[in-house]
Amino acid sequence: MPQIKRVWNDNLKVYGADKVWKQMNREAIPVARCTVERLMGRLGFQGARRGKAVRTTVPDRSVPCPLDRVNRQFVADRPDQLWVSDFTYVSTWQGWLYVAFVVDVFARRIVGWRVSRTMNTDFVLDALEQALYARQPDKSEDLIHHSDRGSQYVSIRYTERLAEAGIDPSVGSKGDSYDNALAETINGLYKAELIHRRGPWKSMESVELATLEWVSWFNHQRLMEPLGYIPPGEAEANYYRQLNIQAAMAA
Repeated sequence: MPQIKRVWNDNLKVYGADKVWKQMNREAIPVARCTVERLMGRLGFQGARRGKAVRTTVPDRSVPCPLDRVNRQFVADRPDQLWVSDFTYVSTWQGWLYVAFVVDVFARRIVGWRVSRTMNTDFVLDALEQALYARQPDKSEDLIHHSDRGSQYVSIRYTERLAEAGIDPSVGSKGDSYDNALAETINGLYKAELIHRRGPWKSMESVELATLEWVSWFNHQRLMEPLGYIPPGEAEANYYRQLNIQAAMAA
C-alpha cells in the first residue's frame, strides 16, 4: 500500500489503477493489477477523467486555408515528421488565460507551449518558436504542421513563419474536432490532469509554473498507452538508439 500511495502521488494524482500497476512494474515492484485496483478503491484514489472539450478557435472563412495533408491520420514514422498545434483556455481569478501546445506526433511529445492573456497570432507564434528552437528541424526532411481552421493558425504571419522554417502547413478540411483530434486529446489531458485537479487558479504566473512542471512530467514520466506504456521522451530515445545500432551494423 505505501508503494501505491507514492506512485499515485508522484504522478500528480492522475493515474488510474492500470497505469499505477504499469508504473510499479517499471520500478520492479511485484504486484497484481487486481490488487492495485482493490487497494486504490479502499484508499479512495481515482485517476483523472476528461470532460467535454470546448473549442476556442474561431475559423476565418475569408482567408484561404492550406491543404489537409493529414486527413485525420495522426501517425508518424519518425520525430519531426508531423507536428500538431492547438490551444485551450484556463479560468483564473484575474480572468481567462489561453494555453497553446505544439506536439510531435511520433511520440506525443510536447515540443512547444505558451500561456497568454489573449488568443492572438503572437501567442501561437510564440509556442511555434519554442518548438523550432527546441527541435531545430532539418529543412532537408519533410515536416508537416497541422492545425484546425482557427484564424490564428491560418493567418499570413503564421503561414509565412512555417514557410521560412521549411515546414509544410496543413489545416483540417472538415472543420470539426476530429480534424485535429490528437492536439485536442493533449488539451484534454492537460485540463483533466492539471487544471481541473489543482484549481482554482489565482494568476497567470501560477498557471505558467504549473504548466512547465506538467509538460516536463508529461514528456519524461507519463506512461502513454499508444507507446506501449512508456513516456514520450523514452520512446524518442529508443528510436534514435535503434538508428545508431543500424548505422553501426551498416558501417
